[in-house]
Amino acid sequence: MTTSLADHLRSLPDESLAALLQLRPDLVVPVPSDVSALAIRAQSRVSVARALDGLDQFTLQILDAARLTRNPDDATTTTETVLAMATSGPQLPAPTAVRAAVGRLRALFLLYGPEHALQVVPAVDEVAPYPAGLGRPAAELDPRTAALCADPAKLRRTVLAAPPSARAILDRLAAGPPVGSVPPGALQAPPLGAEDPVLSDPTNGGAPTGSPVRWLVDNRLLVPVTTGSSTASGTVELPREVGLLLRRDSGPLGPLRTSPPPVASAPREPKAVDSAGAGQTMEVVRNTEGLLEQLADEPAPVLRSGGIGVRDLRRLARTAGLDEPTTALLLEVAYAAGLLGELEMPGATTGRYGADQQVLPTGGYEVWRAASLAQRWEQLARAWLTMTRQVGLVGRRDDRDRPITALSAEAERASVPATRRAVLGVLADLEPATAPTPEEVQDLLDWRAPRRSRGRDAAHREVLAEAAQLGVTGLGALTSYGRLLLGDLTSTDERGDDPLGVHADVESGDPSSAARALDALLPAPVDHFLVQADLTVVVPGPPEPALAVELEAMTELESAGGASVHRVTTASVRRALDSGYTADDLHDVFRRRSRTPVPQGLTYLIDDVARKHGGLRVGLAGSYLRSDDETLISEVLADRRLESLALRRLAPTVLCTQYQVGRLLGALRDAGYAPVQEDGTGSTVLARPRIRRAPPRVSVTTRTIDPLAAPKLPMPRLLGVVEHIRRGEAAARAARRAPAVVRGGAPGLGGGPVPAHTHSEALAVLQQAVRDKALVWVGYVDAHGATASRLLKPVSIGAGYLRAEDERTEMLHTFALHRITAAVVAD
Repeated sequence: MTTSLADHLRSLPDESLAALLQLRPDLVVPVPSDVSALAIRAQSRVSVARALDGLDQFTLQILDAARLTRNPDDATTTTETVLAMATSGPQLPAPTAVRAAVGRLRALFLLYGPEHALQVVPAVDEVAPYPAGLGRPAAELDPRTAALCADPAKLRRTVLAAPPSARAILDRLAAGPPVGSVPPGALQAPPLGAEDPVLSDPTNGGAPTGSPVRWLVDNRLLVPVTTGSSTASGTVELPREVGLLLRRDSGPLGPLRTSPPPVASAPREPKAVDSAGAGQTMEVVRNTEGLLEQLADEPAPVLRSGGIGVRDLRRLARTAGLDEPTTALLLEVAYAAGLLGELEMPGATTGRYGADQQVLPTGGYEVWRAASLAQRWEQLARAWLTMTRQVGLVGRRDDRDRPITALSAEAERASVPATRRAVLGVLADLEPATAPTPEEVQDLLDWRAPRRSRGRDAAHREVLAEAAQLGVTGLGALTSYGRLLLGDLTSTDERGDDPLGVHADVESGDPSSAARALDALLPAPVDHFLVQADLTVVVPGPPEPALAVELEAMTELESAGGASVHRVTTASVRRALDSGYTADDLHDVFRRRSRTPVPQGLTYLIDDVARKHGGLRVGLAGSYLRSDDETLISEVLADRRLESLALRRLAPTVLCTQYQVGRLLGALRDAGYAPVQEDGTGSTVLARPRIRRAPPRVSVTTRTIDPLAAPKLPMPRLLGVVEHIRRGEAAARAARRAPAVVRGGAPGLGGGPVPAHTHSEALAVLQQAVRDKALVWVGYVDAHGATASRLLKPVSIGAGYLRAEDERTEMLHTFALHRITAAVVAD
């Protein structure tokens, strides 16, 4: 006698139920009301599909063995029967491996019951209708085919007589799935060897002399599932008995592999892997910072449909010296990390874009720049692992034949974080510094989770390419710091929520283990440089933040890398003076930072530019120009390059023009002069650039790594959920014991045939129960309008309310008298 899944779950202890909820967390969203609701949800198609998606190939094959060995009478099987089928092929798995797979299936309750009467959850047949890739039995398809399969010798002779083209079709369907679509006219074409009274049709699926599909159908080796006219396609199915005969060499379940396929690639040197990855991390941080600085100088407008236009992406890629896919990847990662955002531009018109938003760095970009190089890379890598953006779609066309642009909604894919974690998980489970080929990675994924990896080869290759571009992998192998980062994210995901923030070491500002490991591989930040005679400045390593700010203010970048090269020019010195530096400040910076003697040419250059700097003063007239040097004023007035300004002399040392200050400053600087602006009091106005930033955005690293996965709860909370389910089960049992008049509710509410029981009679029963301290079944209507019943011990009645103690929970409750529909003294 078989038991239902609900009865089996009721017999389990609380720890076993909590273990089930831990393995299948989707069962608690929302929390089931009782054990019956839990059993129904555990057998639902969606929940079973989730559980099957996480199983490896061998475990799925053992589940198929359980399905194929079910008794037709009671649909049960045994562990020994499953073991016998699994070991009937040429590849004999270890019995312990088979029993372990059965144990995993029983823990997930895809199989349940004792070992001598195992039952398969019915929804498994709905999710995967063809166990082990075999079709239905011939008796369920066609009586004539069943008669052929009942004679094994005749069936074998018929298979051996199949022409080569027909045998190829049989072998293809025997490998699974066992169904196939046939082209128009294939079932109406004459069989092989027969004369064709009509002209041959190349779409018939075979040679001009006939159709191999028609031969197989006529000889009862294939069964048409759907038939149609000669212009419609049909479907044929390979009977299970024929498939088992064709698998006589590989076994009924196909090739069995109890462990993942081996990797033939030789391990690389771990130090070389980490060095290659660390070098790439420096490039990633530098290129990301360069792209963000470009957007700060010239923000990209947002398209009407969202995202950055193709022209702006090309402009950014060309300026940064990157290709467009890499530029799109860095932009998407920076946006996910909260370093990029949209800024509203009220009243602005952007022409062809038709939008009033611009993409530019957020306020978090300044905080990110001040962090160490390892911490900056870690923030980008965490964002990449967590973001739900498939960057490989950028540049392709959507269903409406429109290009998918960077940062647009069309590149959103909720399954991408799980794909990245699966691919990197394969690399993390191998020996350190092992660099498998993309084909080997795909083979490993096909074994680990065949249902999830099916048809996702392109997405897996994209993950490997992006990991190499971001420095998570080096030379094709997972780096040591990448392994630590993935382990940190995985442990956080498995740990579940952290309401007290006990484990939030990264958010608190402390470097994580991955950042510390990467710091040990990167060259130490330097606080000095080397000034050469040709006015080039060589920085022998990544500059510390303060030095980077000084170099940006007073030099021009010529080449970047592990050792960057800058050059001091007249324009760079003038820019530093405009931003508030004095000549003495510049001399002090070069004297303090340089490990080589400061060239005399650099000292002369700074002094010469500083002497000319501020010799002219610009104010408002439109604007005016003044100087203490009367000769310099006369020179400017006579300069033909400034004729367009229409300068007029107001005094021996003062000129004025009708144009604004900005145009006057620009024209004078273009002509080789070095003016500075002053305000109405004569004080110098510093020319620090006005920095615009987008509103701050929350990084995606604050959310779970897999948005499609149900939240994983710790064991104490799962035990609390089990307690809630047990209480609901007890309440359901109590409700079933209640009298019919209480369960049915008030008369006239459509609760079925209920004896006359007025509200006044119910009040009388309750009053008598208060005096006698007796137990009473009370029926009432709750706040949601649903009828319910409880076994209560009334305490008092007054002010329109009943106060009573629940017999099951021993808790005191208050009920409004107008909601009480019936009351019956308990036996």
